[in-house]
Amino acid sequence: MKKTWIWPVMAAGLLISACGAETSQETSEETPESAESTEQTEIQTAVDSEAMELEVPFDGTMDHVHGMGYIEENGGLYFASHEGLKVYRGGEWTEIEDQYHDFMGFNATSTGFVSSGHPDMQSGMKNPLGIKRSDDGGETFEDLGFEGETDFHEMAVSYNNNNLFVFNPQPNSKLAAGFHRSDDAGKTWQQTAAEGLDGKVAYLAMHPDDSMMIAAASNQGIFWSEDGGESFSRITEDELGTAAFFSEDALYYGTYSEDAKLVKRDLSGDEQEISLPDMTEDGVVYIAQYPKKPEQLAIYTAKGHAWMTQDAGDNWTQMLNAGQVQQ
Repeated sequence: MKKTWIWPVMAAGLLISACGAETSQETSEETPESAESTEQTEIQTAVDSEAMELEVPFDGTMDHVHGMGYIEENGGLYFASHEGLKVYRGGEWTEIEDQYHDFMGFNATSTGFVSSGHPDMQSGMKNPLGIKRSDDGGETFEDLGFEGETDFHEMAVSYNNNNLFVFNPQPNSKLAAGFHRSDDAGKTWQQTAAEGLDGKVAYLAMHPDDSMMIAAASNQGIFWSEDGGESFSRITEDELGTAAFFSEDALYYGTYSEDAKLVKRDLSGDEQEISLPDMTEDGVVYIAQYPKKPEQLAIYTAKGHAWMTQDAGDNWTQMLNAGQVQQ
């Protein structure tokens, strides 16, 4: 199976360049321009002007993306890159000015985001960041612990209550190595057994409301837990697990075997495969859904492409081509 190439790319957090431009699958009568115009009007009405003040236009290339998600309060699709946060909103690209941290383990929430990583050298913050939360678009940060101690690459955060599930790579002042959860937004922690979770985990996801429900993507497949990470069940066979994301009513996950797949699995276990854009030896590594419009999905791939659909996969518009923003 042609799958051995993709895992080192994801596990190392590296991106490989595309050989050529991808073409979007546009088959509906509505043009990308008209769809984006409508989206722009809807989103601008809801955007918090204070959050927008932090943003400046961005027209460049982003490398080493380690998370992607919508912040519901301001309608932005945030990409956590090696050089700060880049935002796609209503067909336009911006970046957060003067906050060029190397974000890892990034999770968007309804009001902001939670992340780990390494600080911008000019910021004066301790390295690594530990776990930080921002509810003002990245202007300020609340320390949730482990600053100067640990960089959490694998971290899941509940979208609506900020509870956490993390993999700690080595012991620190509070946590042993292994998987841990917090049911009070980082104030206290407890270790979990993670029985049944096999392989090297690349990504963790937590349900937006029920923090007992956790998913993991590893090189052994996609795994599901309903007891807060104490035990996991494998829900795929003979495929690499490449991505996982919970909406309120479903788990979206990505796999790779002969080709990339994107699947919607509802909470009862029924599954539906979602059509993907044309992807050659590429796989989905991040998935996001705009909460106010469930059919609006975004994906980011191992080769640095990003795509958006307004109709649950019938048509896709490209936002990034090998890291280069598409205007």
